[in-house]
Amino acid sequence: MLKPEPAAAPTVAPQGFTPIECLAGALDAGVLFLCDHACNVLPAEYGDLGLPPAEFERHIAYDIGAATIVRHLAGAFGAPAVLTTYSRLLIDPNRGADDPTLVMRISDGALIPGNARIGSDEIERRRRLFWQPYRDATAQCIDAMVATGRIPAIIDIHTFTPVFKGMARPWHVAVLWDDDGRLAVPLIAALRREGDLVVGDNEPYDGALLGDTLNVHATVRGLANALIEVRQDLVARERDAIAWAKRLERVLRPVLAQPDAHMVEYHRSRAGAVRPTTGKRT
Repeated sequence: MLKPEPAAAPTVAPQGFTPIECLAGALDAGVLFLCDHACNVLPAEYGDLGLPPAEFERHIAYDIGAATIVRHLAGAFGAPAVLTTYSRLLIDPNRGADDPTLVMRISDGALIPGNARIGSDEIERRRRLFWQPYRDATAQCIDAMVATGRIPAIIDIHTFTPVFKGMARPWHVAVLWDDDGRLAVPLIAALRREGDLVVGDNEPYDGALLGDTLNVHATVRGLANALIEVRQDLVARERDAIAWAKRLERVLRPVLAQPDAHMVEYHRSRAGAVRPTTGKRT
């Protein structure tokens, strides 16, 4: 086993804000953990985007509890992790560069004044200073892990609000995936065997999204992957988030021990992404 690598040098935007956090881990750990919506902070120059403080405690600003889960899982597996350090209200790291929801003007009923009249130049600036460093750091970490000879699986951790547009969501946890079920299928089965969980299979969201984090960093590269969503009321307190992280750790260990979790296999995508023409295809 390789010794843990030091964290990558931070990528610093001109205003002194560091848009990513890289947690050190063994490059041959066989898994990379990601957290797209880890934080509810904005760079100082953006103030509060015209929003009251209470909005930054809601799901529109970040995925409550997700960062705590990622930190525990990365430590438990001795694996690297990459997290964002800014609110998704600034720009969404889990959207493609041309996605119309990359910068939200209205989110779950909240008008975002600082985004309402945003122009293409400002969107491009946010892409360059905040969105792109996260993409680059993730790609560089994957490259370094692949270079060890042990192919990493990619696990992206999110959380979802228990009520959306007036509708209660029954799922405790969900697994989102595209066409590659190497991780998702056994993970969903294992979670359902727990006996006390309502488990979503591509609910409340679909895992096939062109240009999102897993599409770009896992599907296109043929890496086994899954996006795990936990309901936010179950992880709002740190101790509860840690308890869920321990549960996910236990469930994930046998799934990540499977040989095909560490193979390159190119799968079709329901999102319609272009795939490489080499390697095993299913």
